[in-house]
Amino acid sequence: MSTQPPPSTSGITPAAAPAPHPVATQPQPPQEVRVVSHSNLYYWWPVWACGFILGIIGMFEGHMVVLPHSWHKEDVLEKVEWKTKNARGEDEWVNRAALILPAKTSIDDLGKPLHASRSKIPGIVFCTILLLVLVFTNVPLRGMWSYLVIVSVVLIALILHLLQWWDPILGITRQLDIRINAGGYIFFSSVLCLIWILTIMVFDRRMYIVFGPRILRVCVSIGEGEKQYDAIGLVLEKQQSDLFRHKILGLGAGDLVVRTSGAQAHHFDLPNVLFIDHKLRQIERLISTQRQESGGLRGV
Repeated sequence: MSTQPPPSTSGITPAAAPAPHPVATQPQPPQEVRVVSHSNLYYWWPVWACGFILGIIGMFEGHMVVLPHSWHKEDVLEKVEWKTKNARGEDEWVNRAALILPAKTSIDDLGKPLHASRSKIPGIVFCTILLLVLVFTNVPLRGMWSYLVIVSVVLIALILHLLQWWDPILGITRQLDIRINAGGYIFFSSVLCLIWILTIMVFDRRMYIVFGPRILRVCVSIGEGEKQYDAIGLVLEKQQSDLFRHKILGLGAGDLVVRTSGAQAHHFDLPNVLFIDHKLRQIERLISTQRQESGGLRGV
């Protein structure tokens, strides 16, 4: 036998209870944060990236043939008459420079054509990037030194323009001809990229600091074991004052200085930390959560 609820005496049907709204969940802070120190080789990514780009361009832009050492230009280059068609479609003989093979030689003696750009600009660009990266990764230009270098370069360029020295300088540089075939670019960039990946993903990860719950685990040398320190009273200092190395080449990298407190205070330098601002925000969230938990435990 089924039972029915008694009718309401007031004649008003009670409204259904509203559905509870879903409570937005706050992102949980990380349990520990690992900060890895990288070597200066990280900043060399523009070199192998530029090499790959120029190598691909050289593969599709043209070919280059290298003459044997025993052949001389005056012996193999001759002017010959070449039959061609003029604008009116009539036969016309013109003088052309032709390659005349020496006696007892064939076209196979020229070897396989090399893929290379017709212009000398790619070789000059590649060598310029290589030298700039070499300087910026080995010469520290912190703080005002970075801006002083930029101002100095602009000032020197302006002085040379006022003295009208740019034409003679550019005339000398026009004689510079650097040509690297596509195989040279691809080989150099492949080896450098492989070393770069192994260094960033394997060897550099052996030097790190792990920020955990009230514990600091440190390994600052390859092959050295972890050492633990108390994380209470920890002091962090971000150094990101090198414009070329940190901001341009590092894409937001920086140096991190960690100082512990207590009777045996320690000082750790972690150069070249990638995405240092994001790492510091994670560490701050972890430390603030630990402080809240410690305060709650004291109040119980």
